[in-house]
Amino acid sequence: MTRVVVIGGSSGIGLATARLCADKGWEVIVASRDPDRAEVDAEKVVLDVTDAAASRELFERLGPVDHLVSSTVLRVGGPVRELDLDLARRAFETKLWGPLAAIQAADVRESIVLVSGVFAHTPSPGGAATAAVNGATEALVRILAVELAPTRVNAVCPGIIDTPLWSPLEDEARHAMFERLASALPAGRVGGPEDVAHAIWLLLTNGFVTGTVLGVDGGHRLAAP
Repeated sequence: MTRVVVIGGSSGIGLATARLCADKGWEVIVASRDPDRAEVDAEKVVLDVTDAAASRELFERLGPVDHLVSSTVLRVGGPVRELDLDLARRAFETKLWGPLAAIQAADVRESIVLVSGVFAHTPSPGGAATAAVNGATEALVRILAVELAPTRVNAVCPGIIDTPLWSPLEDEARHAMFERLASALPAGRVGGPEDVAHAIWLLLTNGFVTGTVLGVDGGHRLAAP
């Protein structure tokens, strides 16, 4: 049976990906800080992705896996002169260095998929840290696709996706923001986690795609809101 580890698979894009893989009959291992909240038929293991030793222990126990997906993220924003640099560093640990340590530790036979983000391509005031970590993730994908071949390495680059990442906003403010953004997008709506999960599935299962960053943004880069 095909085995996939989804780091950050307890909510949002990661959870949608874990569910899709499980629905397709794969053996799914969800690894996150709070895996028990993931409502999916999967093995659930506790993992702080920023703890490289914990990643090594996990993958030593799991042995070879077919696929690895990392969807971890830490939201950080603010004008450059006011940016919390410690928090920005944590964002890099969560989305870049932590997943890279997991990739070092894992024996992945077929493919790896990371998650970037559209603000690497469409500058947004207050988004310096987000843009930087997403851009670094995309650069890493191209190097890893060459170094780790024949294991394939790709990424998805979501636009505005309705996930728990936005939960700090009040419901009314969040819905108003989504409506405003949807009106500016060619797709006419913001995305859902399932939209990104299906793109990840394509990258996991198409054996002739590597070193690719697949946009899943409803046309955001064509008409940035």
